[in-house]
Amino acid sequence: MTTLLRHKSSALLDGPDRAPARAYFKAIGFSDDDLARPLIGIANTWIELMPCNYHLRRLAERVKAGVRAGGGTPVEFNTVAISDGISMGTEGMRTSLVSREVIADSIELVARGYLLDGLVAISGCDKTIPGAVMALARLDLPSLMLYGGSILPGEFEGRPVTIQDVFEAVGAYHSGAMSEARLRALEASACPGPGACGGQFTANTMAMVFEIMGISPMGSSDVPAVDARKDDVAFEAGEIVMRVLHDDIHPRALITRASLENAIAAVAASGGSTNAVLHLLAVAQEAGVALDINDFERISARTPLMADLKPGGRFTAVDLHRAGGVRLMARRLLDAGVLHGDAPTVTGRSIGSEALDATETPGQQVVRSAADPLRAWGGLAILKGNLAPEGCVVKVGHDRLHHRGPARTFDNEEDAFAAIRDRTIVPGDVVVIRYEGPVGGPGMREMLAVTAALVGAGLGESVALITDGRFSGATRGLMAGHVAPEAARGGPIAAVRDGDTITINVPRRRLEIELTAEEIGRRLAQWTPPPPRYAGGVMGKYARLVGSASLGAVTQ
Repeated sequence: MTTLLRHKSSALLDGPDRAPARAYFKAIGFSDDDLARPLIGIANTWIELMPCNYHLRRLAERVKAGVRAGGGTPVEFNTVAISDGISMGTEGMRTSLVSREVIADSIELVARGYLLDGLVAISGCDKTIPGAVMALARLDLPSLMLYGGSILPGEFEGRPVTIQDVFEAVGAYHSGAMSEARLRALEASACPGPGACGGQFTANTMAMVFEIMGISPMGSSDVPAVDARKDDVAFEAGEIVMRVLHDDIHPRALITRASLENAIAAVAASGGSTNAVLHLLAVAQEAGVALDINDFERISARTPLMADLKPGGRFTAVDLHRAGGVRLMARRLLDAGVLHGDAPTVTGRSIGSEALDATETPGQQVVRSAADPLRAWGGLAILKGNLAPEGCVVKVGHDRLHHRGPARTFDNEEDAFAAIRDRTIVPGDVVVIRYEGPVGGPGMREMLAVTAALVGAGLGESVALITDGRFSGATRGLMAGHVAPEAARGGPIAAVRDGDTITINVPRRRLEIELTAEEIGRRLAQWTPPPPRYAGGVMGKYARLVGSASLGAVTQ
């Protein structure tokens, strides 16, 4: 290999002065031949605490084999991973969004510390995916991201189920609509093996958008975790990164304004997770590309909703794979005229060329055509108003687009969940959960335990919810998250009192409280911020450094 391909590692390993470094590597089995090849980091997010990432060690071995076949030397390292689903509804959930920054930081540190020539980042659960791509954008080394794949659906009482059904069953249990025995039976059957949550929740949303953005190889993400083809995909990723290194393709050449707009269109067309707003804003900032929250509204408004995927639709990620996969989604976006087809991808081909190779399974019902969409507009809306001057995010894959009702205020998620469990929330209410934003949480907890409990209790079509926290990709119903400015920073949501009338008007893109500006100002003048939940440690540091959700909740 030429020094050109070893553009970083030659300074670490070449010449008499670097004999100590080579001695360390030889202690763990590397040969002179190994050390004369480009060093390719395999940034793994494997962890033995969740199904989403549990199988990634197997995939890492196949990636490494591909790197060796392509003439490189793979060096694997690990980083942290937090399961949103397992920590949901607990104090542990506060760490999830924080982990996105730690994942990006740790990958950056290893790549810089060892002067790696290229990277393959292997991701699974929600925050590992954007965290990995944030690091790739920062480092701008020849690299790509490989997604571990979706879990297969479980089966319960003769029907396919996902983890969404379990969360909603908790609400059904507390409302008396489901026995504990049936809940336990569902729990035992919903997650049949490794892989990330099975609907178009956050993990599958982000995997899709990064494939359409071009930083993941086309055709890699939608292959399920336990499909035999996944090992082949991983091997091919190792080979591809060596071609990327040879061709000198860098992430910042792929993460452009055009490719970010393609990614947003994919979220809108697939009814994807509202978390994509946070993560794409963060990736854009790392790549030095101008993007703001209003771009999501503009692109979603012109993009038809074409995928009938859970949580709002009928099908899972495995169904999408069988229908034609992400490549079919790219073709639909191309046909709809909302895809920048000339945007480059990590394979060396344009996204438009990749899309033209789509193969659609005859009779599939998962992805509609642009001429016959589920809706004429996409699955995201950005609302503003006197409760959210900087904006908030609503998923609009559901039918209910208006709500007006009295506020029921809660200063944390636990109190709101208890109120639903105790059946004190009634039809017409607007549940307001505050002090759960990036600073106030800290960490901007997801509210799936609460939103699923509302659905399970039969209130999903009659109650609305607003929060400065986040929602899971599995959330459905009329829910407005990421309300900014957040309560902990004196945003208007801090001024809401029980009984105040709140209006959500999605067609007009408004979130309003029926108070005068003078009254809101008077209340905020009397407001004092609560003490921080964490004085020190990583959580305290995060709260001091994190920015607004409207800017991606990135640390500065």
